Amino acid sequence: MAATLSEYWLISAPGEKTCQQTWDILNNVTSKQNNLSQNYKFHMPDLKVGTLDVLVGLSDDLAKLDAFTEQVTRKIASYFADVLEDQRDKLGENLHANGQELAAYITKFQWDMAKYPIKQPLRNLTEIISKMVSQIDNDLKSKSTAYNNLKSSLMSMERKQAGSLLTRNVSDIVKKDDFVLNSEYLTTILVVVPQSNYKDWFAKYELLTDMVVPQSTAKVYEDNEHGLFTVTLFNKVVDEFKHHAREHKFYVKDFVYNEDSIQQEKGALTKLNQDKKKQYGPLVRWMKVNFSEAFTAYVHIKALRVFVESVLRYGLPVNFQAMVLLPNKKTTKRLRDTLQQLYAHLDNSSQSGGDFDVPSDVMAGMQATLGGAGSDYYPYVSYKIMIDFAEMAVHK
Repeated sequence: MAATLSEYWLISAPGEKTCQQTWDILNNVTSKQNNLSQNYKFHMPDLKVGTLDVLVGLSDDLAKLDAFTEQVTRKIASYFADVLEDQRDKLGENLHANGQELAAYITKFQWDMAKYPIKQPLRNLTEIISKMVSQIDNDLKSKSTAYNNLKSSLMSMERKQAGSLLTRNVSDIVKKDDFVLNSEYLTTILVVVPQSNYKDWFAKYELLTDMVVPQSTAKVYEDNEHGLFTVTLFNKVVDEFKHHAREHKFYVKDFVYNEDSIQQEKGALTKLNQDKKKQYGPLVRWMKVNFSEAFTAYVHIKALRVFVESVLRYGLPVNFQAMVLLPNKKTTKRLRDTLQQLYAHLDNSSQSGGDFDVPSDVMAGMQATLGGAGSDYYPYVSYKIMIDFAEMAVHK
């Protein structure tokens, strides 16, 4: 079978003698004869039509809500990938809609009567979805901010525990035995010396100032570029020693050995790690649930758009067949051409029928918004439903 795209086309066409006949004609031309797409019926509920003014207003509002909901759904997927970190390639396994894979949810779509009661006017249904998606967006902002702050604090502390000896925290490297402690006159300081300057260090450290304890230096640690040395001297010459050490590219660390402080640092790092682990599980669960909520809202908005535009285009009584097409990747142009030929007569017929007489300027505005931003106008109603949320988030 030909490769398929990561998008579905949700289209509608007016009923022929029956809606089943509309489906049979479409399916025969695109799927059975030419293998241009895989097709599925898209089950629409009996929604309330309302007035022409309401439908025209909703056409524009739903287009904006559609774009916003896709944006929120993508934001959740993108942040989910960030949270998964080195497991981000498993993002797709976590992105489901009502417990189903996204493709299955679209091709087996059932209107959620509990969330979106069809006895409600279309405007009310739109507002219900809008409020829910806005709340998800706000919750995502607050949850991501809290988690990111925690993650940043942890990364900052971990960076101090790694990296060059010039900048890193050395409290986890040194031991109590490396220092002269509790002396009224003496202190032990830490000096970072480039490896190329080791001979220089041993030759000069005792001469950098008076009152340096002879043979008191020892290397306690080494990385790829530097060594960490202790040296013991009198308290009152520490500042002078620092000054002369810099002249020879020996760098005195600003460090005072204090067991209580070291334990507090270790405790703080442990606590941040524990806090991150505690937040990780609930955050992942929240994103799973709310990705599903956002995606299902996204598909319900597509359904509302198909209904509104189909009624405006094809008129009353409501008589159209909604269909989902999964185009084969190499034949998308042929599929559009085939649909154009199949439904070309819709452009020649009245743009609306039944009880509605849509003014030409209104119809022109509708044509500009049909299909969403950047889409072409077709004689049939057509929208794209994207399912590339995992791919886009992982490869961003």
